[in-house]
Amino acid sequence: MTDCIFCKIAAGDIPSDKVYEDDLVYAFRDINPQAPRHILVIPKTHIPSAAHITAENAYLAGACFGAIATIAQAEGLDGGFRVINNCGTDGGQTVGHLHFHILGGKHLGERLL
Repeated sequence: MTDCIFCKIAAGDIPSDKVYEDDLVYAFRDINPQAPRHILVIPKTHIPSAAHITAENAYLAGACFGAIATIAQAEGLDGGFRVINNCGTDGGQTVGHLHFHILGGKHLGERLL
């Protein structure tokens, strides 16, 4: 998708602080971190949100979660971390491209809000 900022980041058209990349997934540090480690993990193929995951593209969400485990280990998040997906405007999604937030590097507590 040509007007999607995350598609442009994955394509290298917009610079980012890349932490992981393979054929299906791209991950980079959030520019407004909410924890000492805050990394965004996206499929390189444009999927607007989790509500748009289908039987045909679900393998991309799986690839993201495989990358999340690899990234968490590489980032030393041995004590744990949180994975968040915001879906739709009511869910707080601000970029219309499926993405997962890895948050860690400190005790996050049990509360989500």
